[in-house]
Amino acid sequence: MRLGLAAGLLLGAVPVARGQDVFSQPFATRLHTNPAFTGLVDDYGVTLSYRNQFPSLAGSFVSTQAAADVRFDKPGQHHAVGLLLNQDRAGSVGYTRLEVGALYAYHTRLTERLALSGGLRASYGRQRVGYDNFVFGDQLTEDGSVVGPSAESLNFPPANYLSLGTGAVLYSEQGWLSLAGQHLNQPNLGFQKQGQLPILLSLSGGYKLFIIKPSAGIATQEVSFTPVAAYSRQGGSQRTETGMYFAASPVTLGAVYRNIFSPSNVGAQHVLAIVAGIQAGGLRVGYSYDVGLSPLSADLGGAHELTVGLYAFDRIENAYRRLKRRVYPTAPCPAF
Repeated sequence: MRLGLAAGLLLGAVPVARGQDVFSQPFATRLHTNPAFTGLVDDYGVTLSYRNQFPSLAGSFVSTQAAADVRFDKPGQHHAVGLLLNQDRAGSVGYTRLEVGALYAYHTRLTERLALSGGLRASYGRQRVGYDNFVFGDQLTEDGSVVGPSAESLNFPPANYLSLGTGAVLYSEQGWLSLAGQHLNQPNLGFQKQGQLPILLSLSGGYKLFIIKPSAGIATQEVSFTPVAAYSRQGGSQRTETGMYFAASPVTLGAVYRNIFSPSNVGAQHVLAIVAGIQAGGLRVGYSYDVGLSPLSADLGGAHELTVGLYAFDRIENAYRRLKRRVYPTAPCPAF
């Protein structure tokens, strides 16, 4: 049974890793979602994220991420660069994936109220499987105890790959539309056989409805509602999302309904992600929990996700830029 479970998880390692492209706080992990978000929200920022998916399953799938970006003031606030590090682990089979990505974005104003950002991402990844937890038939005795090493060949070297992505964000002070394509070169993630990673296409957007709009100066008081929606497709898998965020400085609350369909016999899975975040000075802390609404997703235990971010945004300089008509609209997407 242990061998069957391990083999099953191993065979699903790449699809699970592919599914882990999704975080429940896509605006806190926005560089992962679309490279065009690089330098779009803050002058510069650093974010750490932790996600524990399927916590009730032995060897749950754990992702950690570190992201940093900076937008250059000269010339013309056009250029921004970023760095993205991702690590995925599935404990039962010793599966690990480490990916390091470099990002670049170019920002330009289309009209006085409308701006466009285009981004590129190049990532180098390495994934491997450890075999310490595997138990094969020739290691089992009649009473079920495990003895000696296996005679099975375990020569599976790590898989290295390069992944390329691009994206664009069209935005104003109240709305945005994001379009991104990841894994455009469909890298091979197989250990011995070809296992191409399908292209991931994603479309998302939202519109912020202000009840109290923050001023251009130091004051940051805001009360707003932001409905959001997203659609993504990778291979035969599809995901749709609709949700709402409510912000009353310094607190943000959100709820996002997610419908996940994959070409398997388990059927569509329905998940509700509850998000809560708080902002204090240059610190942002967000927590979310995925509630499974389908029998399978509920049995697997949902997912916990925690993000911590440090950021800087010079509001006095921003007010000066506004007076000189040299500032871009502030991207209105939620911070969590």
